[in-house]
Formats: sequence, C-alpha cells, structure tokens
Amino acid sequence: MKNEKQKLTLDQPVNYQIKVPGQLDDSWLDSGGELRIVVETEADYPPVTILTVTFDQAGLHGLLRRLYSLGLPLISVIYVEGDSEDKPGYQDGT
Repeated sequence: MKNEKQKLTLDQPVNYQIKVPGQLDDSWLDSGGELRIVVETEADYPPVTILTVTFDQAGLHGLLRRLYSLGLPLISVIYVEGDSEDKPGYQDGT
C-alpha cells in the first residue's frame, strides 16, 4: 500500500490549526465541522485558544469570519498535514 499525502484543495476537508488570544469555551463545538479546542495558559502570559478543525476552504472562511466578527485577532492559521487521531472536544490546557 502506497502512503499518499493529503492533497490541499478548495473542496476537500483538511485539518487546520487556528490560534487566537483569550479563552474560548465549548460553545464553539457546534461550528459544523470537526473541532477541537485547547486553551494554553502560561504563568505570566494571557491564555491562547488553539482551534483544530477539519473543514474545506468554505468552512474555514466561515469560521474565520466568525472570529473576525467577534473582534478576535488571529495569531496563526496553519494547514496541518494528515489526520488527527484526537477526537473533537474541549480540553483546558491548564
């Protein structure tokens, strides 16, 4: 069996990781795609929420618009190659 890499396209769902400042709660879990939330906190720094989502490009843009409408600046948005073995859910990184 050949080990094929996931091809990045406009219409196929892939994994993205989005970081925003602050702490988002589990109400974000009804966003329509696979979504995992982790909140990272460090002693002297404000919390950062990491959203790991599986969306096509349209779903990704919808989520980014939602974050924008809340006035949340983006720290980063990256494509994460491969499937995440973690199931969607809320995790507090404290």
